[in-house]
Amino acid sequence: MEQKIITVSQLNEHIRALIDDDPVLRGVCVQGELSNYKVYPSGHHYFTLKDAEASVRCVMFKGSASHLRFRPESGMGVTAVGRVSVYPRDGAYQLYVTELIPQGMGDLAMAFEQLKKKLAAEGLFDPAHKKPIPRFPARIAVITSGAGAAVRDIIRVSGARWPMSKIIVLPVRVQGTEAPPEIVGAINYANRWKVADVIITGRGGGSIEDLWAFNDERVARAIYESEIPVISAVGHEPDVTIADYVADLRAATPSNGAELAVPDEGELREVLSAASVRCSQAMKKRLEYCRRMLDDLAGRSVMQSPMTYVDKKRMELDMRRERLAAEQERRIAEKKQAFVGLTASLDALSPLKVLSRGYAIANGSDGSVLRKISDAEIGEQIDVALSDGSLRCTVDERKER
Repeated sequence: MEQKIITVSQLNEHIRALIDDDPVLRGVCVQGELSNYKVYPSGHHYFTLKDAEASVRCVMFKGSASHLRFRPESGMGVTAVGRVSVYPRDGAYQLYVTELIPQGMGDLAMAFEQLKKKLAAEGLFDPAHKKPIPRFPARIAVITSGAGAAVRDIIRVSGARWPMSKIIVLPVRVQGTEAPPEIVGAINYANRWKVADVIITGRGGGSIEDLWAFNDERVARAIYESEIPVISAVGHEPDVTIADYVADLRAATPSNGAELAVPDEGELREVLSAASVRCSQAMKKRLEYCRRMLDDLAGRSVMQSPMTYVDKKRMELDMRRERLAAEQERRIAEKKQAFVGLTASLDALSPLKVLSRGYAIANGSDGSVLRKISDAEIGEQIDVALSDGSLRCTVDERKER
């Protein structure tokens, strides 16, 4: 039997097809330790996943890597979710990773993603539902631990920036199983009694377990249903919780939450000072313009000798009166001439003109003009109009021509 000869590319493609068709390798979860982790300028992540006895090359493309909630580092234990395939150019198989779950936090991370997906589908993260933060809040409700550093940071920063605002602390637990109900209760209390214009809720940094109260569905729904705008200030800059997605505004830290809640008095004074300077400059320019206009008007002849201006206008008025009178006479002469012509034409068409030449007009007893002999009856009295009067006649006979 003759052996078929194939190229290296064909061999690698054949092996890749075999691996791609394996249902087990289409979706695998591989546990191991990250090694030689690198992020390329393209945004793709390349690393090796190893255990005590073996290793496998892995790649995580930019689209999947953008969904990472933590920063992977070499030496970190993870569970990689993805598919196995062959890279034909090198003839080596590798794991194409779509998700990385840190060991020890896999369950929490999975719960976080599931809740996030659920609430997003319900529209709790929709920007259309975000309420604006009041620019100059008179009262700020702070829902956090009464003994933590977060509340002190908020009071310190808000007092330094805008001392006119009153801080109302609603102390709650921010860690443990009792924390979510207490946070929900404080949010509901603040809304029921309208204790503040804006709410800041959060805590200082910590592990994902420490921050888990702000990933609770009950807390998320309480924030969403709050009529008072809510600022979520949980942990540090990299920390992201469900509360951050639902809140009307997310702050990187509790201190940043206070900065976002109130304006800076110093900056506002600078703005007002700059506005005052601009107003003064604008008023000065306006006064200078009005002064120039006044000087220009004062220098005109009408202001120097008002009667000269009046006399000039009187002369113009006399000239206009003369032109108007001349035009009036001309128009009257034209109308008179036209009237004479129309009178002559009308006189030429007058019936009296016809009668003066020896003609007569016969009118029946009803006053109608007789045009034919059949218009008059035998014995009927008719009137015959002549140039100097009329004759009453009786019809004795009709003669046809």
